[in-house]
Amino acid sequence: MKIAMPKPFTFEGGPRAVLLLHGFTGNSADVRMLGRFLEKRGYTCHAPHYKGHGVPPEELVHTGPEDWWQDVTEAYEYLKNKGHKEIAVAGLSLGGVFSLKLGYTVPIKGIVPMCAPMYIKSEEIMYEGILDYAREFKKREGKSAEQVEAEMDDFKKTPMNTLKALQNLIADVRDHVDHIYAPTFVVQARHDHMINTDSANIIYNGIESDEKAIKWYEESGHVITLDKEKEQLHEDVFQFLESLNWEE
Repeated sequence: MKIAMPKPFTFEGGPRAVLLLHGFTGNSADVRMLGRFLEKRGYTCHAPHYKGHGVPPEELVHTGPEDWWQDVTEAYEYLKNKGHKEIAVAGLSLGGVFSLKLGYTVPIKGIVPMCAPMYIKSEEIMYEGILDYAREFKKREGKSAEQVEAEMDDFKKTPMNTLKALQNLIADVRDHVDHIYAPTFVVQARHDHMINTDSANIIYNGIESDEKAIKWYEESGHVITLDKEKEQLHEDVFQFLESLNWEE
């Protein structure tokens, strides 16, 4: 049985806008519950999909950070074109890296990087993650174990040139964190085994904003938006957004 894939979403909640960004190999489902929570409290939330995400993994290997960054900036412009003058951004993992990049590229009301990596993982570890993602995707499509493995054998023959570019993106954003002056709430899960958790300290210490906070979630893993403390996270993100000096 094929499972319907998540789609990008826009939840119309009010004049205040929040851009929600998913992680590498993730999709809008990563941030959907957070989006619904904020919508009910008067925020318009928009979550795009990056190219090659939320589609068969064979499409992922032909895209890269430049494509994904374009998707992020187009999502920002989408909210601008809808009449939202002030936009905050919250992003998970790679989405957190992009949220920081937005913070020194365009006017941003506030930034919430969640479990955002500032250290470069080896390409081998990143590639293993992609293989896991591809295998899981194929299982969700309802394919037999034999078919999944046959397709995985083919998939492994495809060169994955995105990983080096992804490493370069993370290094570049880390070098520019001190250009961020927007209010920032750094979120980090204590049991995050996907990234080096010291990344949160690098972000917090590097940001030049006078309005910054960091919180560690003691019970959560990398996909913190879907983990045990998600309700607390939702509330904390909302309180941070409420603390911002919105014009309307």
